[in-house]
Amino acid sequence: MAYADRRLLRRKLTFWRIAAFVLVVAIGFSAYSFMADDQQSTVRPHVARVEISGLITDNTELLERLDKIANNDQVKAVIVSISSPGGTTYGGERIFKAIRTIAEKKPVVSDVRTLAASAGYMIASAGDMIIAGESSITGSIGVIFQYPQVDELMKKIGVSLEAIKSAPLKAEPSPFHPASEEAKAMIRSMIMDSYDWFVDLVAERRGLSREETLKLADGSIFTGRQALKVKLIDQLGGDKEIREWLDTKGVAKSLPELEWKKKDEGSFFPFPMAIAYFARLMGIETGLSPESVRQWGSDKLFLDGLVSVWQVGSDR
Repeated sequence: MAYADRRLLRRKLTFWRIAAFVLVVAIGFSAYSFMADDQQSTVRPHVARVEISGLITDNTELLERLDKIANNDQVKAVIVSISSPGGTTYGGERIFKAIRTIAEKKPVVSDVRTLAASAGYMIASAGDMIIAGESSITGSIGVIFQYPQVDELMKKIGVSLEAIKSAPLKAEPSPFHPASEEAKAMIRSMIMDSYDWFVDLVAERRGLSREETLKLADGSIFTGRQALKVKLIDQLGGDKEIREWLDTKGVAKSLPELEWKKKDEGSFFPFPMAIAYFARLMGIETGLSPESVRQWGSDKLFLDGLVSVWQVGSDR
């Protein structure tokens, strides 16, 4: 009987240990989720840094993050760090407007890193100040619409596609046959309308005449040094120059910077991340950081519609 009692006690202890472990993990996950969402609203006054990189799309999460920054009184200024070849024109438009909303309330600096071209430059132009490196790449002002053409391939393999349409321009241009002149005219009209909007936006934001802007809006790219000469950026430099400019706007250099990052999703390490965030908020330096356990990649990007992107080649 004593032996049976000991076995029963061990089973109970094992059960409660497992239950306690599960509870701790659940608390860690909840704490991490809470702090990942609300850490910025609980910290002291700071300069927010937002990184925009890769292909630009209609990014709802980023727009929500920018909206939180705009309405957070603890954020005294914003640095938008851009490393992007561009992306969808609509995606760039929405981000541009979100940044301008922030700029109505607090200073915004656009920090052009390696590349901010096409829709990337569109976003940069939303800042009150554009600072770039001497060898940064920017410009490529323009709009493009691309579609594949597989007509010849289908002929070679003996496949054809028939279509009955309500009107000749329905579903045009098509990858299954060469575009008609009417279809090309329709697409070009749409492209030029977006192009005119882009040109006017740059002219307004950079204080240039439309004629001056059109000379720069032929798709050309510029180094930071060249962009400064043609007034596409305001200054060459980096973090030091950014903080010096913000200081002229009443944002002290001693004010700390905090990077507002995308909330992690699907992580298998919520508890260590919760500890790291909690320690950061408490002002405790630890060897563990959310970045050290962030291992998971993002979803694939699909571009749809008109595109403002600098074509950098297939090896990028």
